[in-house]
Amino acid sequence: MNTAEIDPRSLPLAELRSLRAELQGQDDAVSYVRRLVQARLDLVRAEMRRRANTGQDPRNITGELPVILGTHLTGGPARPPRPADDFSHHPLAIALEELCDEAGGTDIESMDDDELAGFATQLHEFEQARSGERKELFGRIDALSAELVRRYRDGEAHVDGLLDDDDSGDAIEAGE
Repeated sequence: MNTAEIDPRSLPLAELRSLRAELQGQDDAVSYVRRLVQARLDLVRAEMRRRANTGQDPRNITGELPVILGTHLTGGPARPPRPADDFSHHPLAIALEELCDEAGGTDIESMDDDELAGFATQLHEFEQARSGERKELFGRIDALSAELVRRYRDGEAHVDGLLDDDDSGDAIEAGE
């Protein structure tokens, strides 16, 4: 059964926590790749702006990198930060690298305007797909979190179980 179809109310507490942790890990990976694609898209768009502003400094965009890449570092994150894993070998990161390699994305200055616009479109579509995945993951994580909160609030689970490192002493569900 697909985890999206699972009713959180039907899960034992340990499974509920485990599934939420698994989905949070998936979200971390998707978020990492999404940030990578946003940075690449920002670079491509900066190159497109540089080409459009023919009356300005014709040099490359290297000097603007802190501004270009800093645009997604402001504003609060949608979720609290968690320790970061290395997602560089995640299938989505590899798919992004392949997309960039096929488009010649490491040398955007050598692309003609049509190639650059096509690359921007591919990156945008890839980013939108990751955004959709994150939205779906958020909904699933939120549903699991809401069920955990309900169980604690209603006395079906106890906070004492959260203190056990190995989860073998997970909070006891009512009736067990």
